[in-house]
Amino acid sequence: MNDKIKCEIRKLCENSTINYLASINEDGFPQMKAMLTMKQSNMTAHYFSTNTSSLRKAQLSKNPKASVYYCDPGGFKGALFTGTIEVRTDREIKARLWREGDEMYYPKGIDDEDYCVFKFTAETVNFYDGDGNNATYKIEELTQNE
Repeated sequence: MNDKIKCEIRKLCENSTINYLASINEDGFPQMKAMLTMKQSNMTAHYFSTNTSSLRKAQLSKNPKASVYYCDPGGFKGALFTGTIEVRTDREIKARLWREGDEMYYPKGIDDEDYCVFKFTAETVNFYDGDGNNATYKIEELTQNE
């Protein structure tokens, strides 16, 4: 993967306020949900918050296989990350990702029992550059030389 592609993928992730998270339901079908973009860590780890009581949390607890899609609809560009999710409820990670305004969803704050974090660990990324070029890369290629 060349540096231009790495830069394009990072830009998509950094500039995206909404991304799409796909999980697998109990019947084996994929289900997609728009999620607020929280944070990426060296493109391998992506973090999201949600309700502990949510359907998505239940699905991912049973089957951690997932994908996350970042896109620029106007530029016809997209990066589809594939990997696994773990549900995190430890205070440290919840505090690190807490944002002003989250109390609207979690009235008890960081310690709200209905507040949890997803840590998505990417294995591959499929990138479409808007010019007809589409390729899948191992995540190590994206994070090489960081």
